[in-house]
Amino acid sequence: MRKFLLVVVMAVGLSAFGSDEGPERSSQPIVGAPAGWTGESPRKEICPRFAFEPKGGPLQSGSWIVSHDRREGLDGWFQKTFAVSGGDYYLIRAVRKTTSVAVPRRSALVRIVWQDAAGKLVPADVPPDQARELGHVPTAEPEHPTDGATDASGWTMIERVYRVPAKAEQAVIELHLQWAPNGSVEWSEVEFNRTVQPPPRIVRLASVHYMPAGKSSRENCEEFAPHIAEAAKQRANLVVLGETIPSVNVKRKPHETAEAVPGPTTEYFGGLSRKHNLHIVLSLYERSEHLVYNTAVLLGPDGNLIGKYRKVCLPHGEVENGIAPGHDYPVFDTNFGKLGLMVCYDGFFPEVAGQLTNNGAEVIAWPVWGCNPLLAKARACENHTYLVSSTFMRPNDGWMISAVYDQTGKPIAQAKDWGTVAIAEVDLNQPYVGPYNLGDFRSMVPRHRPVGVAEPVYSLDIPTRDNPARASPITR
Repeated sequence: MRKFLLVVVMAVGLSAFGSDEGPERSSQPIVGAPAGWTGESPRKEICPRFAFEPKGGPLQSGSWIVSHDRREGLDGWFQKTFAVSGGDYYLIRAVRKTTSVAVPRRSALVRIVWQDAAGKLVPADVPPDQARELGHVPTAEPEHPTDGATDASGWTMIERVYRVPAKAEQAVIELHLQWAPNGSVEWSEVEFNRTVQPPPRIVRLASVHYMPAGKSSRENCEEFAPHIAEAAKQRANLVVLGETIPSVNVKRKPHETAEAVPGPTTEYFGGLSRKHNLHIVLSLYERSEHLVYNTAVLLGPDGNLIGKYRKVCLPHGEVENGIAPGHDYPVFDTNFGKLGLMVCYDGFFPEVAGQLTNNGAEVIAWPVWGCNPLLAKARACENHTYLVSSTFMRPNDGWMISAVYDQTGKPIAQAKDWGTVAIAEVDLNQPYVGPYNLGDFRSMVPRHRPVGVAEPVYSLDIPTRDNPARASPITR
């Protein structure tokens, strides 16, 4: 068994120990740790244990360990202060491995706090027009780099490049574990170094505003060809079409138009995506054995099916037609970034877009027959995620619109006439810094979003003469 160089910071203020120390912030040097690193906690009474293992980590180059006992609410982190130059770019990189941590995205995180020479927060660097619109210059709030991939050994990469605010002179790097009873985290391979400015990630997002005539399922698909060609002419990278394209206005029931995925419709639109070298998203009714789903599909520039999403939230009309709900929230890697999909009624509930954002979506494509446009704004704003909607409603209906929404929930491009295309060019490497103390809220979302409450699932016992049927809760 490895021997840890361990410093234990005892919790105080508990009546069982009769301590009369106050609840002031705890700051402790860590024996054996590299120079400058300390263990910190908001209050001594919630301070966890800190340790440094010289041969820890995936490369045995050393690791910082934070451990919690069985009590709830413990909170502590390792930290070190680095000198920085305003306007320069720095790369933060670390790997972490958690043990018995229920929700790592909330409990095991990295923060970067920008400060001036006196240790005070500094103003954020925002465009002048944004400052004028807000009426103030926001604060440069702590950064929360998001989780990357986790390898087979359980090590999760956290990596991002940041531009230092102009007035910052130091950066405090924090390696956290919070709210994880009986849990621990091991941090390793921690780097914070000056680097070059990353290139922009420019993507052109397009929405087609069109309702097919319904002569047949195949002709419905073919009617979109000129509109996709127009989007390609305007250099679109992603084109979003409407909901259940092969079924619109066709006088057949959903199960009668349902098809396999991949199948005829994905093959047709895959040919168009290959021809125009772009991504296409649309929805169709998918048959899988005895089930029918309302499924959004993503075709890549090579014409292949990248992935699919089965609509989770079903309105009563689809339930009455025997449509089955999906259960998963996949996010797909594309050549421009991470893309999530949702369909129509999903937009009435925050959980779908929220889970897609938790899973890393930077853009959400949304085929939507109709919805309250305020909810479209909310889904984009609450997640600080770009949203591309394609609807069959007309603008004068006062309902849903075909548009591209920015991270604040503002429609930045809208197609108002049938057969037109709305296109917006955005930089996925450019975060939006919100007003006052909101900061880069997009990166805070997975760290701060509450954990969903599991609902009970009921099992129905088979009735007998001596044991009448009754429903009993079981654990998921």
